[in-house]
Amino acid sequence: MRRATLAAPFAVLSLALAGCAGEKDIDLTSYVQDIEPADTLYNQGLANLEAGRIKEAIAKFEAVDRQHPYSEYARKSMVMTAFANYRRGNYEDSINTAKRYVALYPSSEDAAYAQYIVGLGYYRQIRDVTQDQAEARRTVEAMDEVITRWPDSSYVEDAKAKKRFARDQLAGKEMQIGRYYLERREYVAAAKRFRNVVEVYSDTRHVEEALARLTETYYAMGLASEAQTAAAVLGHNYPDSQWYRDSYKLLQTGGLEPRENKGSWISKAGAVLLGT
Repeated sequence: MRRATLAAPFAVLSLALAGCAGEKDIDLTSYVQDIEPADTLYNQGLANLEAGRIKEAIAKFEAVDRQHPYSEYARKSMVMTAFANYRRGNYEDSINTAKRYVALYPSSEDAAYAQYIVGLGYYRQIRDVTQDQAEARRTVEAMDEVITRWPDSSYVEDAKAKKRFARDQLAGKEMQIGRYYLERREYVAAAKRFRNVVEVYSDTRHVEEALARLTETYYAMGLASEAQTAAAVLGHNYPDSQWYRDSYKLLQTGGLEPRENKGSWISKAGAVLLGT
């Protein structure tokens, strides 16, 4: 019999694949009828997983946990159940199982992997910015756990990439709402959203537009100093930007030009953008 193993290399590479689809519903009881040795069930689960028989694999891994709940194979099977459910697109089941694993075995060698699966489960459910971004927020939280608790794990780099994407989605949602308010001349509400992008999501691609929108919003409100500061900070950080050129022209229509007020929150936020 093949030596039982967690098959982490296979699992890590396969995580990049989308959830497996198209399988017909199968009676799981047909896979596991009698009590079998833990290692036999576990290896059967791995074989089914490698062959693309995801539902059968889940049945075998769950049988290990059910028939041999206190064994080492039960612990390993919990991780593989989470992974297999992720592969099949059962994201909520995957997340719940992986969370259970991390809660029960936070110091185990596979805890980082399980937490990474939690993050991936949320990541795969992120919606368009026109819709609710709860999954994006949860992705950030879950991947932060991977990054901070297991900084040396092999999942950190991808966790950072997924976190960046999720934060960009959250910033995009703020911009969408801000533009909505701006179009309706609800300037205070619009400025709040654009400010949030600059202060909270300063590492996203939306900051450039947010500064331009702040210039436009403050100018419409008659807050000349703030409008000039937003344009100045935009110019410092993105001197070749079309957003900056448009903001400059807008100020010129009122006989103004970009000028930074060092006491403004925008100036302080701009120092963060510049890394000073």
